[in-house]
Order: sequence, then structure tokens, then C-alpha cells
Amino acid sequence: MTVVHLPLRAGDPAEHVSGGAARLRAYSATAQAPGFTHVVHDDAEGAVIMRTVLPCGTRVLTEKMPGQRSVSVGFWVSLGSRDEAPGMLGSTHFLEHLLFKGTSRRSSLEIAEAFDRVGGESNAFTAHEHTCYHARVLSEQLPMAVDVLADMFTGAVLDPEEFDRERGVILEEIAMDRDDPTDFAFEQFNAEVLHGSALARPIAGTPEEIRSVTRDAVWQHYRGSYRPENLVVTVAGGLDHDRVVELVRESLARAGWDPDATGHAGARRDSSPAQLTPLVGTHTFERPVEQAHVVLGGAGLQSGDERRFAMTVLNAALGGGMSSRLFHTIREQKGLAYSTFSFSGSYSDAGFFGMYAGCTGERVDQVSELMRAELDRLAQDGMDAAELAKVEGQLSGATVLALEDTGSRMSRLGSAELKTGIFMDVDESLRRIRAVTSEDVQALAAQLSADATVRTVVGPHVEQNQE
Repeated sequence: MTVVHLPLRAGDPAEHVSGGAARLRAYSATAQAPGFTHVVHDDAEGAVIMRTVLPCGTRVLTEKMPGQRSVSVGFWVSLGSRDEAPGMLGSTHFLEHLLFKGTSRRSSLEIAEAFDRVGGESNAFTAHEHTCYHARVLSEQLPMAVDVLADMFTGAVLDPEEFDRERGVILEEIAMDRDDPTDFAFEQFNAEVLHGSALARPIAGTPEEIRSVTRDAVWQHYRGSYRPENLVVTVAGGLDHDRVVELVRESLARAGWDPDATGHAGARRDSSPAQLTPLVGTHTFERPVEQAHVVLGGAGLQSGDERRFAMTVLNAALGGGMSSRLFHTIREQKGLAYSTFSFSGSYSDAGFFGMYAGCTGERVDQVSELMRAELDRLAQDGMDAAELAKVEGQLSGATVLALEDTGSRMSRLGSAELKTGIFMDVDESLRRIRAVTSEDVQALAAQLSADATVRTVVGPHVEQNQE
């Protein structure tokens, strides 16, 4: 069982290792070469996780998965929609699109063909606190994947004609999302719970923001943030760590970045709690659809909160499957909804928790009361030993199964590096889940119940709210 704090500088006093499997290797702190490499995790099955911080501040994390013939690669930047300044709103998601539209070395078609011709795949996503460009290819195509992604990351040209064309594409994407009542309900709920923070803004931006943002503003956003110290590269699958580091170094040098330049990895986000002002009450939005979509909840936990394992157990018990409380009561016993579940999300300084159900318009209040009642019952009575054992078994299996593929392993590395700076192996994660008690869940449920003051309803024949 291993927990490793991931230092940003050689000799960082925050660096901590627990568990005999984790060890340091080639740890250098000289002025001429401030970079370092360490083994984060090494298990008996041959899976090895290694991490190199280059002198320029770029971080490279790999997980060798024995027997895998493919690799998943991610180029991460600690830049999300919450980091946009006035006049740049919507620019982070704009960048995600534009980096596929050509560099000084490749056209958009050449970028696409590079992956298509080897049967690979590439994509990207923007979040509130980071952006990731990722690909999956056969192991022998790893040099190509690293080179193309590095070229996109460092050498995008943001061609004005492509910029104008992509503006239309993004507006269509936003319109598509707004036409989906479920997506719209969750977006509105997040905005209401996280009101008072930049986290409340939609990740893709609003149509008004996308129409008004200029190419110069997006270019400034790109050049100011896509820098060596903000780049994190994660790779999982059939690989050799030293070779991956070599490929990253070569790709950065080819782009004119000096991987040996003295620098420091970018600081992780401040975790001081955000001052939120949730929009308490019911917020309704009429849509010409057959079913109403109800989301009820409030504030949750920040990333890194020690209670996150209790939150995982709580979510599984309350709304995490066909045997969960919400599903059993609302669907199986009452027949009031087809889909119902609970969910949570976390950021560096805030989080959210909620419950969802889709039902006919006349059942909205009844279903809302049942969701509230199940949360209150969990807060009042906790869980008995049988339910706790069932949930822990459910989570243990789901955790292991979720990490069977290279993409999930690659994402886990990126999340550990950017969110908390702590890597925890699967065994330790399972141990912490199994250590959660009924009292832990009950105490957390009581807090969530007290904070569950926001309800969003999207559907037919409901009073229209201002959007």
C-alpha cells in the first residue's frame, strides 16, 4: 500500500513516501540540473509508475502495464475555464478546438491523418481547472503520438480563418448541449450551487461570449498559459519510462522549448475554501419535452478532502446502482421514475453534491420529497453492517474494473499530479474505502442534507425562470 506526495522541486520538504514499494532514483538537485526522477510505485506484478520533473518544469508520469500492446497519452495543462479573464471568456474551450486546426508543421488534415493511418484515436476535453489533449495508439506508434500532441501544444498558429470557422462549430456545440434537457439541468444546477465563483460559468462559454471573444484574446490566453512549467505528460500502457522522457524532451526541443532550461514546475492551485453564495430555492426552466428533469442538492467536498472516501460510499449507497436507496424507493417501490441517481464533484476550493430523477411533470414535487427523505434517512440512521459490506464490495470491484484500460490509468496519473499532488495506489484506495464507517457516512449525510437547498427543474409546464 503506497501513498506518495509528488514534489514539484528536488528536495521539496513536502515530498513524502509511505510504503516500501516507492523509492527515489536519480534524484538530483544541482543548480545546473534541477530536474529529478523517482519511482512512485512498483508492484509485484511488474506495474511501475515513474515520474520525471524536467529542469524546465515539465512533468512526465508513466505507468508501465505488462502485457499491453497499446498506450494512452495525455498532454495536460493546468488551465481551465475558471482561469479566464474578462474579455477572454470562452477562450479555454476555444483553444481546445483550435489546437487541432493546424500548427507551423502540420495542417488540421495532417494531424487527423497521423492518427487515422495507424488506427489510433485522439481527442481533448476542457474542464473547470484543466485541459487535456489525449490519444491512444499501438505502443510502436508512441513516438508519433508524442510528437503530434507536443506539436499541437507548442506550435498552434490559431489561423484567423480557422478561428472564424470554429466559432460557428462551437456555437453549434453549445446549442446542441442546451437542447439536451438533462445536460441543461446539470449545467444550471452547477451554476446555482457554485454561484459566486468562476466555477459557476459554463465550461464551453455562452453564445454571447463565443461571439464576442477575439482571436487576439485567445492567442494571449494560449501564449500566457501553454508553457513548460504548466505542462504535464502522462502515459500508460506498454512503454519504457526513459524512452517516453526522451521523446518528450526531443519534441519540446523541436518546438524551440529548452527542456534543460532552469525553471520550476507550476504551483498547484490554492485550496482555500471558496466563498460561495448558492442561489437557494427552486429554479424552473420550461422546455417542450415529455419528461421533467429534477436535480436537488448543494455544496459538496473539495478535492483532497479526507472525507472523499466517505462520499464515495455515501453515493454508492444512496444512488449508485440498481440496489441503491434512490433506485429502490423511487423506481422499484413507487414506479415514479426510470432513471434516478446521486452524484458529486470536487474542485480545488469547492465541491457539489446532488440527486437526480427524470419523471413526468406532475410528479416533480413527489419525487423531490422522496429524494430528500432518502438523504435525511441516511443522515438520521446511517447504514447497517450488511448495507455497508455490500457497498464496499460494490466499490472494490468497480474501482478495479475501472482501471483495466490504459486510458483510465493515464487519467489517474494526470488527476493525481494536477489535483492533489498525491498518488495513492489501488490497494490503499480500497483500504480507505473499507475503513469508512457508518458513522462517517451518517455525519457526512447530515452535512449534505443541511446544504441541499438548491433544486433545478427542467421540463414541460413549469414556471419559466430567467436564464
